[in-house]
Amino acid sequence: MNSTISLLTLASAAMFFLWPGTCFAQAEPGGKSDPGPDAYKISGPFTHDQLSVYLIHGPSAGGPVPLTLNEALAKKLFKVFETGNVNELAFENTGDEPVFLQSGDIVKGGRQDRVLTTSVLVPGKSGRMPIAAYCVEQHRWSARGQESAALFESSARSMPSRKAKLAMMAQSAAPRSARTPGREYDTGKRQTEVWSSVAETQAKLSARLGAPVAAPQSASSLQLSLENEKLNATKAAYVTALSGPEKEAGDVVGLAFAVNGRINSADIYPSHGLFTKMWGKLIDAAATEAIGEAASGEKLPPPATDAVMAFLAAAASASPEELKLDANTQRVRRQNDASVLNDTKQNDGKVLHRSVVAF
Repeated sequence: MNSTISLLTLASAAMFFLWPGTCFAQAEPGGKSDPGPDAYKISGPFTHDQLSVYLIHGPSAGGPVPLTLNEALAKKLFKVFETGNVNELAFENTGDEPVFLQSGDIVKGGRQDRVLTTSVLVPGKSGRMPIAAYCVEQHRWSARGQESAALFESSARSMPSRKAKLAMMAQSAAPRSARTPGREYDTGKRQTEVWSSVAETQAKLSARLGAPVAAPQSASSLQLSLENEKLNATKAAYVTALSGPEKEAGDVVGLAFAVNGRINSADIYPSHGLFTKMWGKLIDAAATEAIGEAASGEKLPPPATDAVMAFLAAAASASPEELKLDANTQRVRRQNDASVLNDTKQNDGKVLHRSVVAF
């Protein structure tokens, strides 16, 4: 059964008033730390098997929609470079249009596949810039087949693991370029957690599908596992069932999902156009995680929309920790007992990407 409820400013809230079916959040003065002062709504759940998707509706920013990383790579307008450092890559936008990179984007190639850990809007003619990353292919450090060892040439998938996303969002996992002198960071520990989550994801998918998803070319590659034919055939049913006309509504700017009756995560964007471009990666990753996590016992009902609303609002109400990522971008991190929220903000205070992940 579908339902819709209001969520005002999925924001840094000072206080909440619970009314039947509605939660109102009082935003910080000026509203610059939230996506906007207008009301958001959550519709759903839209369910297939044990995956439930919720659409987040709200004001959509006008203007041109940036290219996604995969679009820009396909057009040969963007380069992602191998640096020889497992946890840092470099990129350059050689085109004129801005390009959106999202935390969780997997890049294929180089000496080993990586996953990007920060979101950023890269301006045209950017010059070469660093970006933090984690390895998602533990046992390779050379060119794979005919691929370039110096460049990453595609980014068609996103991280399908809640545990890996939590590791990348950890307080002490700041990008090298944004670290504070004298402060300790645990990149090595977080990298180990990402590798562990990759192996766990591969094992769960193999068990569910009844066939190994590890590829002969590189058994530790998450990217190659996500290209597995049997997995893609299974995912197709989820994607078809959940790609209905509801998401085409011009005010849909984000997606939340739950697996086995438990809220997993959410992603929110400044515009319907950018959400639409990211939809393919979002639903692919959600379906992959649902397949791996599917329980064999009794299916639990999906959370109600007010539970999803409360999850988002509570995350946004936690105390902020701010980190300057580069000259134009800031990360605002909030953590409570149930979740972690990362806002990627530009200098004008606008939120480029909001990610919320449940513990």
